[in-house]
Amino acid sequence: MEFGLKHNTPESARSACQIISVSQARKLSASGQRVDKASKGYLASVLKRGDMEGRLGQTLLLPSVPGASSQRVLLVGCGKGSDMNERGFTRVINAIISALAASGARDAEFYPADIALKGRDLAWKVRHTVLLMSNSEYRFDRLKSDKPGHPKGLRKLNLNAPKNDARVKRAISEAIAISAGMSIARDLGNLPANVCTPSYIARQARLLAKGDKKLRVNVLDEADMKRLKMGSLLSVSAGSRQPAKLISLEYRGAAAREQPIALVGKGVTFDTGGISLKPGAAMDEMKFDMCGAASVVGTMKAVSEMQLPINVVGIIPATENMPDGLATKPGDIVTSMSGQTIEILNTDAEGRLILCDALTYAAKFKPRCVIDIATLTGACIVALGKIPSAVLGNNRALINDLLKSGQQVEDKVWELPLWDEYQDQLKSNFADMANIGGRDAGTITAACFLSRFTKDYKWAHLDIAGTAWKSGEDKGSTGRPVPLLTQYILNQIK
Repeated sequence: MEFGLKHNTPESARSACQIISVSQARKLSASGQRVDKASKGYLASVLKRGDMEGRLGQTLLLPSVPGASSQRVLLVGCGKGSDMNERGFTRVINAIISALAASGARDAEFYPADIALKGRDLAWKVRHTVLLMSNSEYRFDRLKSDKPGHPKGLRKLNLNAPKNDARVKRAISEAIAISAGMSIARDLGNLPANVCTPSYIARQARLLAKGDKKLRVNVLDEADMKRLKMGSLLSVSAGSRQPAKLISLEYRGAAAREQPIALVGKGVTFDTGGISLKPGAAMDEMKFDMCGAASVVGTMKAVSEMQLPINVVGIIPATENMPDGLATKPGDIVTSMSGQTIEILNTDAEGRLILCDALTYAAKFKPRCVIDIATLTGACIVALGKIPSAVLGNNRALINDLLKSGQQVEDKVWELPLWDEYQDQLKSNFADMANIGGRDAGTITAACFLSRFTKDYKWAHLDIAGTAWKSGEDKGSTGRPVPLLTQYILNQIK
C-alpha cells in the first residue's frame, strides 16, 4: 500500500473515499462538519435519523454524497471521549480497514488529527495508522499451489496533515520500515521447518545484507563453534542432521568507535524437545521456536531500510532440537563457551543452552547493551497470557527504556523480578548449574540461568513465548517484537 501526505481542505478533497470520524452522540468531527456544509446538511441528516450513532468501531459507507468531492464518504464511530485510548484508536483503524476492503475504493483520504487521543500526538496517530494498514495486507500463501485471489482493495491512503510537518513525514517512513521488518520476520516464522533451516536463515541474512554497504554478515559453522568451545550450543544440535549456524549481522551506521546495541535471537528452527520429547498435540507450532531469530532479522531489516545513524549487531544461534542416537540425554553435563558447566536435566529447555553461548560470544563486540529475544518458556504464557512479552534484566535503565518503547508502539512488555533468591533453584549436585529450576517461576529461573552469562555488560531478556505467534484459526507469526526493538533503537539515536 502507498501512503501520502495531503494538505487538502476536506470539502475539496478528491478521492474514491473520504473517511470522516463521528463521536458518540452523533457529532461530526471538524473535517466532517466542513464536508457536511458542502453537502448542505446531508451528513447531519443521516446522523439525525439514527443511521449512525458514532459507537466505537461502527462504520457507515455513503456513496455519492451530494456536494462532496469524493465518490464515497465513510463514517467511522469513535465512541465517547472515554473510549478513545490506544486500544480504541486501534479499533477505529481496524474498522476502517474492514470497511474499505469491502467498499472497492482504491484510494482514500483520512484525517487523523480529528481523533482526540490524550497523550498521543499527530505523528503517533499517523505512524500507528500506517503500521496497522500495512500489516493488514500481509498474506502468506507462497507454498499454496492454488493461491487464493485477494480482492482488489485500497492501494493508497492519503493522510491529511499540516504542511511541512517533518515529524509526520518521519512517522510514515518509520512505520513503513517497521512493517517491512515485521513482514520478513513473519515470513521466516511461517515457513515450515523443512524449508526454514539454520542454513536457510543464514542465506536470508546474506540476502538482507546484499546491496547495503553498512551491513555485514558472518556465519560460523559447527567446526568454528567447536573451536570456540561452544559446548552448550552444540549439545542441542548434536541430534540433528541439519548443521547449526551462528549468524552475526553487523550494521555500521555510526563511527566505528561507537559501541553497538546487540540483539541475540533464539533460532531453534524446530523443537521436538529432544530426548525429553514434547507431546504430539500442536507440535507443528514448534516451527515458531525461531521467532526470536526472526525478530532480529526483521529489526535489522528495519534499521537498514531507514539507514539509521547507529551501530547494531544481530546474533542468531540457529539449530534444530531433535531426538537421535547422538542427541544429548538428560543428566549429561556440557561445558559452555564461558567455561561454566551445565547439567542438562531436561533437553526441552534447549533455548537457554544455545543463548548462553551466543551471549558469551556477544561480548566480543563490546556492546553498549545486549537484548536477547526468545520463545523461551511456556511459563511466560501462564504468567502473562498472550498480550505482553516478559522483560527481565540486570540494568534498570535498559528495562525502563524497553518498557517505554513498548508503550510507544503498542508492543507491550511487562517486567518480572530477577531476584537472587531464585538462583538457588538452579543448583546442581554435579555441575556449576542445572538447566532448569523446577516448576515454580519457570520464566524467572530461565532468565536467572541466562544472567550467569551476562555479567560483563548491560543486559535484558525478552520472553516472547506468548506473543511471537497466534494459534487456532489465525495461526501464524505476529512479527513481534520487531516494533518494540526498532523503537528502542530509534530512541537511542541522539
